[in-house]
Parts: sequence; structure tokens; C-alpha cells
Amino acid sequence: MDVTQVGDVFTFISKIENKTFAESIEFLAERANIKLPEKADSDNPQTKLKNTMFEIYADTTLFYHERLYKPLAKIAQDYVKKRKLNNDTLKQFKLGYSGEWNELYKYLHNKGYSDNAIESTGLCLKSKTGEFFDFFRKRLMFPVMNVSGKVIAFGGRRLDDADKKSPKYLNSNDSLIFKKRENLFALNFAKKSDSKTLILVEGYMDVISLHQRGINTAVASLGTALTDGQGKLIRKYADKLILSYDSDGPGQNAILAADSVLEKVGIDGRVLQIDVEGIKDPDEYIIKYGSGRFGILMDNAISMIEFKTKMLRKQYNMDNANDKIKFLKEVSRLVACVDSKIEREIYINKISQVHGISKEAIFAEVNKLLYNNKEDSSKTLSKQLLGSKKIVEEVVEVDKVEIEREKMILYFLIKNYEEVGEKIISKVDIDDFKVEKYKNIYNKILEIINNGNNIYDTLSNIEDAEFQSTFSEIIFSEYEINSVEKFIEDIINNYEKNKLNSRKNEILKMINDSSLTKDEIANLENELNEIIIELAKIK
Repeated sequence: MDVTQVGDVFTFISKIENKTFAESIEFLAERANIKLPEKADSDNPQTKLKNTMFEIYADTTLFYHERLYKPLAKIAQDYVKKRKLNNDTLKQFKLGYSGEWNELYKYLHNKGYSDNAIESTGLCLKSKTGEFFDFFRKRLMFPVMNVSGKVIAFGGRRLDDADKKSPKYLNSNDSLIFKKRENLFALNFAKKSDSKTLILVEGYMDVISLHQRGINTAVASLGTALTDGQGKLIRKYADKLILSYDSDGPGQNAILAADSVLEKVGIDGRVLQIDVEGIKDPDEYIIKYGSGRFGILMDNAISMIEFKTKMLRKQYNMDNANDKIKFLKEVSRLVACVDSKIEREIYINKISQVHGISKEAIFAEVNKLLYNNKEDSSKTLSKQLLGSKKIVEEVVEVDKVEIEREKMILYFLIKNYEEVGEKIISKVDIDDFKVEKYKNIYNKILEIINNGNNIYDTLSNIEDAEFQSTFSEIIFSEYEINSVEKFIEDIINNYEKNKLNSRKNEILKMINDSSLTKDEIANLENELNEIIIELAKIK
């Protein structure tokens, strides 16, 4: 049930509990611990099915795990010994071994689960003759848990190398409780670390091997390229992500694909390099050389710009003059995309040293690109001012990250005003809000504070259906914030960055004004340099 459908949810609660609209909100908040109200609605069929699915996955995990220790699982036992996994690790990650044709189905059926519930999990499938069979058979099983530690899916590795017909890895399909693109393997363990840096690897075994050897911030993206949903999830727990994918072609291409995702959510992406012949993944490296040397690789992880430069270098023969010129133009394009002048200078110095190209040549090419971009921006602005409605609409559109950020601000102001209110209000102006409905609520909160009233009580008693719909949407959101202090810092930094970038763009437009004097231009350039330095500090 969608909490934004105010009439349906609150009418139901009001009728069965005999409460007013405001009291219904309180009731749901208390009963559901500020989570989605469907948890309070015990008669909701979808909620009941989800709860049953969680139970089935928990029982299945136990079934698989206990089988791993039985004689019939010798092939799985030999495999985990070969991969040097100890018993503590097997128990921490609840590894298991799946049965024969329909052993899981019979186990779940005997525990009293209905065929419909079992089938809904995807763990057992129905044949054309109506008989059930297990989806995972004779595989080493990896339970996939959500951030709360509940098992929501499985990955299964084929153990019989002679069986070439079945895939090496088989993974659960999306379900009512599992969305592959919005979850990460082992994040429930990694989030417990004090570190604000996560390391993203390709497979289950890479993650488990790293955790066993003390690298407890490792996660994996469940066999998919990094998605926007996974990027947002990572951002809740970390501000830096080290990518350690296999050194083969697909692994390196996955790193390049991840860059745009990380940029969208504001995560500092780094690339761990394993340049050892015969070793292509983190598991192999840490087993051979240990966690100490792997930690050094993490410390020396290079930036995305450096990684892309390295990949470009492989495409050109630097002893050939034409290739060297092409390489110069390509890396200059990369550097020109960096906002910070300080960062650009650092990259230019490093590229010059590593690749034997003069700094002056790189600076000249980068500055030419920046100038051309500035010219293009001016032309685009002119078109907008001349009334290009389509372009203006695209510029005004607010991205999803900003929408979510505004909602989070309101959530914490309403729920944790005493802890965070003053810090947020001192930095976030009413005009910083881009979403009109959230702007209205922020304005109302400011009025309530000035009048010395209680925010939650006052807002919950406003008799306006549209307003209450937005209010409900905010307070019944679900956020897992490890550090409120870091949350505030991120919010303030984002808004500071937006303001500085806005002023930077204004100055770039003003500098092109031919009517300005030399002194006025010099003053603007000085201000621009100060803004660039401030932006570099924030990053």
C-alpha cells in the first residue's frame, strides 16, 4: 500500500482504530517504528506474503547450511577447502549446499508452507505436469542479505566442472522482496565498519575471501554492472568506493561503466590495480600475498582520470608522433571535464611525468577545450534567452538525487529537530529548494519555529489533503543513516557546492561581457579562483 494514497491508508486506520487523521499518523509511526504503514496493516495480502517469503528464505538458508556439513555435500566441502575458507566464515555468510531434484520443496512443504507461497519465492518451480522441483540443485549456495541482514535471494555455484550445460553461477530472479539492481552482496556486514570507504569486487568468493582476511568493507554488485540504485545505496554508507574488478576486458569495461554512476551520486571513485602476472582477481591476490599487501594496493588505488588515461595509453604507440598527438588530445578532453582548477593541475603534472608529454602542451590543449566549451555555453544561453522553451524546460527539471535530498532534509527536521535543526536551517535557504511541494513544507516549518510551536504536531493537524499527502510521504520514508553528523555535513556540502557552482557560472558569463573594464575582469577572475579553491576543499 502506497503511503501517498492518503485516503486509503488513513481511512482504514481511522475506521478500525477510531482515530482522527493526526492520531492515525501517530499510531502508524509508533506501530511501524517510522517505517511503511503496511507493517501495521496485518490484513494486507502483499504484506503477509512478503513476511512469509522472508520466513521461507530463512528456513531455506538453514536447510542449505546444515546440508553443507553432511557427507552428501563432500563435493561442496572439497571446494570450500580448496578456496581456503574457514568454518567461521562459512557460518558468518551462512554458506550451504542445495539438494537434489525436489528436496527443498519437500522440506518447505512439510514445514507447512503453501505451494503458492513456495512458488512465489522462485526457490521452487512447477513443471508442466504440476510437480514442483528445486531451482537450485547440487550447488554451493551464497545467501544474499539485505542491509538488515534478512536473506532475500541466493546465488548458487556449479560444482561439477563436467556439467557444461548449466551456468557456472545461477542467481535468484527479482521478487517481491528482492531487486537485484537495488542490493549489494555483503553490505549488511560492510556497513558495520567505521570506514567511509567501501571496496567493490565482482563475485561472491572475492567478497568472502576479503572479509575472512580482514578486509571487511568488501561488497559485490550481484553479477550486474553497477546501477544507479546501487550507487545511491553505497552513498548512504560511504563517500569513497574502490573498484577492484578482474583485470580482463569485461572487468575493466565495468569500471568505466561505473564511473558515470558514481559521479551522479557524488562518490569518489578509485581503481585498485593488480599488476601481477597470472593473478586477475582480489581473491587470488590476497590468498597469495596477504591482507597487508592488499591494503597497500587499496591505499594506492588511482583516480578514475588516471585509470582512463592508462586505458587510453594502451590504444596508442607513443613512439609514433601521430599517435602521441591523438593521445594528447584524448587525455586533454578527460582533464578538461574536471571542474577544479587545482585538480586539473595535479592531473596534468602526473600525466606529464608518467607519459612523457610536456606540461605546457597539455595545458594549452586543455585551455583550448575549456575556452571552446565556454563559447558553446554562451551560445546555448543565448538560445535559451531567445525563448527556446524545450531547452528551458530541460534545465528546470530537478534530478532524482536532489529530490531525495530535499525530502531527507524535511524528514530530519521533523523527526530530529533538536539534534540537527539549527545546523540545517543556518545553511539551507528557502530558495535552495527546487521541488515546490517540499519548499512549501520547509517554509511552513520555518514559520512554526518562529512561533515556537511543535513542528510535528502542527504539520500533522493541517487539514489539507494535498499537504498531508506530501507530509505522509516524508515521515514514512525509510532512511538508514549511520551518522547524523555526516548526513548534515553532506547536505551542507551539497548546497554549498550548488551555490558556488551557480556563482562560478555567473562569473564565467560576466567575463565575456566586452563592456567590463580590466579591473572589473581582474576582480571577477580573483573571485573565480577563490570559488574554485573552495570547491576543491569541499570535494
